[in-house]
Amino acid sequence: MDASGDQVGKVRDVVAQARLARHPRVRGLVIELFARRRIFVPMMRVHAIDPTQVSIIGVIDTRRFTRRASEILVMDDLFDRTITFEGRSSLIFDVAMAEIRNREWELYEVALREITIVRRFGLPTASKGPMIIEPWSILDAQVMEAEQTTDTKIAQLATMKPADVARELYGMTPGRRAEIASALDDEQLADAFQELPSDEQVELLQSLPLERAADVLDEMDSDDAADLIHDLPSEIAEDLLERMEPEEAADVRNLLVYEELTAGGMMTPEPVVLGPDNTVAEALAKVRLEELTPALASMVFITRQPHDTPSGRYIGGVHLQRLLREPPSLQIGKMVDSNLEPLPTSADISQISRFFATYNLVIAPVINKDHQLVGAVTVDDLLDHMLPHDWRGDQMEGNESDLGEVGHG
Repeated sequence: MDASGDQVGKVRDVVAQARLARHPRVRGLVIELFARRRIFVPMMRVHAIDPTQVSIIGVIDTRRFTRRASEILVMDDLFDRTITFEGRSSLIFDVAMAEIRNREWELYEVALREITIVRRFGLPTASKGPMIIEPWSILDAQVMEAEQTTDTKIAQLATMKPADVARELYGMTPGRRAEIASALDDEQLADAFQELPSDEQVELLQSLPLERAADVLDEMDSDDAADLIHDLPSEIAEDLLERMEPEEAADVRNLLVYEELTAGGMMTPEPVVLGPDNTVAEALAKVRLEELTPALASMVFITRQPHDTPSGRYIGGVHLQRLLREPPSLQIGKMVDSNLEPLPTSADISQISRFFATYNLVIAPVINKDHQLVGAVTVDDLLDHMLPHDWRGDQMEGNESDLGEVGHG
């Protein structure tokens, strides 16, 4: 029923997602509309559940429901499924869910019926015993895995954004996660790594063979790889650095020199750097590269030679908007923003946040004591360290806002 008391449709199933060492989270309900179209209603839209009806509130997405790779339909996938409990075969007869916090539900208990074989008229016949109620924890975690081949799963993940791939990996059991991670290519796995909570990154990296782990670190952004290396035991960290490509390992080692919550510790060592004699056309061609994030592409930094970090003496920066307003043949050294003072590598997080707010920036240059450009801090680097430590975990769980549920399917 909707907020006005009108019937919307009928509940046909419950969508759940497995979580490591926790009860599966109920993501929402599958509702069949009168036109026999099935849609998804997130639990955030479920106002009340009683024995005769479900009340929903707010606007719902009426696109046809499509199950995600890591989800399970409780009725379709679990009911009448045979499991082994206390050495005996039993059928899943029913599943209970409970509201643990406001509009946050978990699968809570399972009702089982033991299957026994008796002989009737000389023939073996299955007989169902009495129903027993057990906590969800008695079920093996793999019950919540979608019955898909690894190839099918990899094909699905190939079409997803890194944050969605990370969410899929987060919801898997350790064994399944390791299996899928081993089948992903290095670049896709590295992109997903950067979206996982830090403790999950460490656990997954340590589950990989050392050579594969080093290959994944090679594909990660240097600052993200440094953060991950920083969280590893020192002997494992050093072993991985030795196995990485020398150039990539050198970038990570340079970042590890700095304190974690400083400009040096947060920066990326690969901003866009050119010389003062380069033209606007050359600068625009540089920021047009597909592999650059929007933040990195928002400013070109100008230094004396060499233009690799640590560069020659830092001169200044030119905003992308300024480049778009000037003739293509103009030299960028003639349009340096002289009001933009660079950050020292020792700047702490409060200094960095004030710097971004003062200059309305999404990227800030970082110099060393010799006035060489050594990197740049982007706004996503800053936010990653300002948000609560477990914010990525909350995002994986879907607790950040209703936005995580919009557009399901």
